[in-house]
This record gives sequence, structure tokens and C-alpha cells, in this order.
Amino acid sequence: MSEAAPARLPLEWIAASLRRERTRAGFSLSELAKRAGIAKSTLSQLEAGSGNPSMETIWSLAVALGVPFSALVEPPTPAVQIIRSGEGPTVHSEQSSYLATLLSASPPGARRDLYAVRLEPGTVRDSEPHIPGTVEHIVVSEGKVKAGPRGETAELGPGDYMSYRGDVPHAYEALAAGTRFVLVMQHA
Repeated sequence: MSEAAPARLPLEWIAASLRRERTRAGFSLSELAKRAGIAKSTLSQLEAGSGNPSMETIWSLAVALGVPFSALVEPPTPAVQIIRSGEGPTVHSEQSSYLATLLSASPPGARRDLYAVRLEPGTVRDSEPHIPGTVEHIVVSEGKVKAGPRGETAELGPGDYMSYRGDVPHAYEALAAGTRFVLVMQHA
């Protein structure tokens, strides 16, 4: 039985979130593009609901805006929410086989996001620092992953838990096929 292709992030969610957060921060298109290190035309396309943003582009924009990644990709949520395996807003990495599905964005008053991550061997997902005070928590459900801040990585297997600073460069590398883990990003 083959896995279904991951759901794509609806561009209208990203567009509306980018406009909302850019306006809230008081940045012009040029200023935000410069801070995020992307072309102004790319940002303009994203705010217009076109383009195909990678995880790295969205992370850069989130860091430049000083907001959690989920603030740019979260959909409106109903009172009861169920996300079936293989469904949900999923982003991919340009660097590796890393796929992250947002399961729960941080509600008002709380500052955490919850992701289900799939990762295959052969590539490393290098992650730049997130907003200051971010702490990441990983619980491995299948396979084996090497994760953590540069110079402090550890190998984790099913049932293993790890916590580390997410506001420093860090990485994830699958050491076994079918590696899956839950990632909780806690924002200060």
C-alpha cells in the first residue's frame, strides 16, 4: 500500500498570514524581503497567493517577522479538529527529504506548535535559528534520527525524547528508512 502524497499548503493561508503579520510589524514589502533575504518579487507573489514557497522561505519570513513558523501557515481551526495520518498542511525542505505536517498551532496565550515529521536517510535537514527563546522537543515514533544543535547531536530511536534550544543552528538526519517523530516547538 503506497502512501498518499502530502497535502500542499493552501497559498491563500500563507498570503493572508503574510499580509497580516507584515502589516502588524509595520514593514513594507521591500523591508520584509530585505530582512528575510528573499527577493521583493518573491514576497509580492507570495502575498498575492501565487508561487511555491519552500520551508526555508517561510522560516526566513517568520524569523524576519519575529513570529512562529505556524503563524504563517496555520489554517482557521474549528472547535473540534481531527487530522488523519497523511493529511494536513505539509511543507517540504529543499535540502532533504524532511516533510513536516502542522498538527496544532499555538493558540492565543500559548506559544507552542506541534508537528508530525517524516524523514528519509540520505540528506540532512539543516535548520537555521528560530526566534529567540525557542526550545524544540522531539519524540521518535519510528526509525532512528540524529538530531540537535550543531556539535551536540544525538541518535534517537523509537520512544526516545530530546529537548534542545531551537534558537541556534540545528539539524535532523534520518538514520533508518521510515523515520517519524513528533516535534514540539515551544516559543518564549
